[in-house]
Amino acid sequence: MIKMLDFLSVCMIPLLIFCIVGSGVVNKRPVFEDFTEGATNGLKIIVEIAPTIIGLIVAVGVLRTSGALDLLSQWMKPLADLFSIPAELLPLSIVKMFSASGANGLLFDIFKEYGTDSVIGFSASVLLSCTETLFYTVSVYFMSVGIGKTRWTIPVGIVIAIFSLFLSVWVAGNNIR
Repeated sequence: MIKMLDFLSVCMIPLLIFCIVGSGVVNKRPVFEDFTEGATNGLKIIVEIAPTIIGLIVAVGVLRTSGALDLLSQWMKPLADLFSIPAELLPLSIVKMFSASGANGLLFDIFKEYGTDSVIGFSASVLLSCTETLFYTVSVYFMSVGIGKTRWTIPVGIVIAIFSLFLSVWVAGNNIR
């Protein structure tokens, strides 16, 4: 079974490319021209969203280095204690809404201090696995398709992030003792 999965994982990308090119040939499409047009459009989108990405990266860096993130976490600590949520997870849950790479940096800091097999380390891993970079996703993807009003996306995303925080602590607490 493992050998078959290994074989499939090695062959999947070439097989996918072969199927796409084959489909284009069968449908009498100009495959290479379609590819270059798609690549050109992709580069245009990258140029359009680059300022947003740079702004988010800078904002997360400013939050981390200014101490504002720690201040916000200390402000939220009594509420976290009320629900038995480790305060160390608060900065992680906040940063994850803005930047996955910034959250990974905080995750590694948690791993160094508490270990990967601790309840806090396991909770942090589950938290990053079940949350999305909400503001990054909304700003980049909504902007790339021209959606100006987010309506319920951000409030629902925040509710899901809070639920994910509770869920990650619950899962870790029930699996590590």
